[in-house]
Amino acid sequence: MMEIEETFTPPVLWQPSEAVKQNSRIAGYMQWLRDNRGLDFKDYDALWQWSVEYAPDFWKSISDYFDVIYHEPYQHVMSGDPMPYTKWFEGSTLNYAEHIFRNATDDRPALLFQSERHSLTSVSWKELKHKVAALQRFFLQQGIQPGDRVAAYVPNIPEATISLLAAMSVGAVWSSCSPDFGSGSVMERFQQIEPKILIATDGYQYNGKLFNRMEEVKAIKEKLPSVEKLIVIPYTGTSADLQYLPDAIAWDEVMQTPYTDLRFTPVPFDHAIWILYSSGTTGIPKAITHGHGGVLLEHFKYLTFHNDVRPGENFFWFTTTGWMMWNYVNASLLTGATIVLYDGSPGYPDISVLWRMAAQAPVHHFGTSAPFLMTCKKAGIVPGEYGDLAALRSVSSTGSPLPQEGFDYVYEKVKQDLWLCSMSGGTDVCTAFVGGCPLLPVYEGEIQCRALGCELYALDEEGNRLWNEVGEMVITTPMPSMPVFFWNDEQHGKYLSSYFETYSGIWRHGDWVKITPRNGVVILGRSDATLNRQGVRIGTAEIYRAVDTIPEIKDSLIVNIELPGGGDYMPLFVVMKEGHSLNGEIKDTIKKTLRTTYSPRHLPDEIIEVSDIPYTISGKKMEMPVKRILMGRSLEKAVNIGAVRNPGALEFFKTFMMAREL
Repeated sequence: MMEIEETFTPPVLWQPSEAVKQNSRIAGYMQWLRDNRGLDFKDYDALWQWSVEYAPDFWKSISDYFDVIYHEPYQHVMSGDPMPYTKWFEGSTLNYAEHIFRNATDDRPALLFQSERHSLTSVSWKELKHKVAALQRFFLQQGIQPGDRVAAYVPNIPEATISLLAAMSVGAVWSSCSPDFGSGSVMERFQQIEPKILIATDGYQYNGKLFNRMEEVKAIKEKLPSVEKLIVIPYTGTSADLQYLPDAIAWDEVMQTPYTDLRFTPVPFDHAIWILYSSGTTGIPKAITHGHGGVLLEHFKYLTFHNDVRPGENFFWFTTTGWMMWNYVNASLLTGATIVLYDGSPGYPDISVLWRMAAQAPVHHFGTSAPFLMTCKKAGIVPGEYGDLAALRSVSSTGSPLPQEGFDYVYEKVKQDLWLCSMSGGTDVCTAFVGGCPLLPVYEGEIQCRALGCELYALDEEGNRLWNEVGEMVITTPMPSMPVFFWNDEQHGKYLSSYFETYSGIWRHGDWVKITPRNGVVILGRSDATLNRQGVRIGTAEIYRAVDTIPEIKDSLIVNIELPGGGDYMPLFVVMKEGHSLNGEIKDTIKKTLRTTYSPRHLPDEIIEVSDIPYTISGKKMEMPVKRILMGRSLEKAVNIGAVRNPGALEFFKTFMMAREL
């Protein structure tokens, strides 16, 4: 493995005051442990150590602290079975949605919503409860039983949240895709799970353009014989005719369904709550299934202690319904917060739109991605110029590693007295493994900590733990929000091959990670797209971090191809900003930047200008598919086209490979 010697301690960008520490929700939990468990921890590191060494005691404390409602009691907290067979809180029954609605109040709205077509509006708890109850009753009239699937092809709008809550309340299994997904990609997902109800939008708007999706809805419905009823939301008004869609009913008609009260069906702790999907870049997306109780405990823990979300605060994350962060945003209702939804492009009419909304709402916790923050940095955006951000307490970033320059941008241009929560997790657990802690300082370029209950380490090839060195990210202790199974994977074959093939009995996540001397964390990109240069492993995030500092470059992608005879070829593909083209001077700047920032091994063998970089629908650079194409695989075998957001970008690499004959 590559050893990185730390020659200096990164600068501290934020230090929590004593008042911040004492008023944090994690400090309240630590006091509760002292009062109720006789446990006194001097600092976060000690608390973390206990949470992973005594996992049953820790997760029981989470259940007790948040007063989880069990309709049937559990026999024990955690079985002794290894991952992925560990059983949690066996014998108990509960319902995730019931814990959300116990926060209903007239004092604040349940959610705020804004889109390219709608100014900021609110939905009261009374209205939310009414609409969820009406939809719940409609589901029951259609014969929906616990375990039946409800699928949705909808944007990030209030109707999506209403549908999620209604499905959870009756024990149905939720699954959603964003309407910018093509019909083929949606069918690859929904055909696996055979939904009984399909909820779809007539269209969506993005970047100022309206997109009618009724033909896609019709095609999806025709390929899903399991669907007994189709509900259409007239979101854009681009199509009012439902007659040519069999079994279709308008959303407004469903909302008129008479009901008596909102009820919650108790289900077993591991009863499926929703199905999320892997990116599906090389095959049919895996249908990752989570359980009611596992994600309930995890979301209580993470949102409360690691995001410090409080009742009455407004919690925002830019996301679509096709990304796990949408589920996570809705989970903030568990804390008594108001969720803030935004539908549309973060760059329309310009890149300031989300910051303007943050000031107006106002947003207390602003969640986004590293690329968004870097785009704001390159555009010279000073968010405070678009409104008063006095209420803003935290900015969270995930999706890809946030470079040091991103950290600096937040504190230089967004707000100095701000808690930056860089975090990393995944669809696999619908939460973060590593992230923020209001008791700890923020160091430039570092994620603050490993999350409570998550025993995460860096390992070398032999399974030895590494400190301050880059290694494979692994989880060695089960977590209740790990998938209960993959849909239609009865023998756990896909599950085991996804996480447990490299290290016996240990979850390998597929990221390069370094744990610093401060017990902070640095993520260096996906380990399955690692650049192996003369035996030295380089994370792709390092390359991107350096290249992103060059103002003329808009985007980039790098791969390393092992050649016969022991050699390798590492090309860097760059997209130039409008008005710029790749020339010798910019190439020299790239090389100098990489050499100075890292090492000569980081220098690409060639720098090539391209018009676009291929991304998955969920927003990840497609490094491995590009590598496979350049190694000679056909486009069909190298990538699942339905999982590509911009499939035209792959054509260049196909042509490039044929011309170079690598």
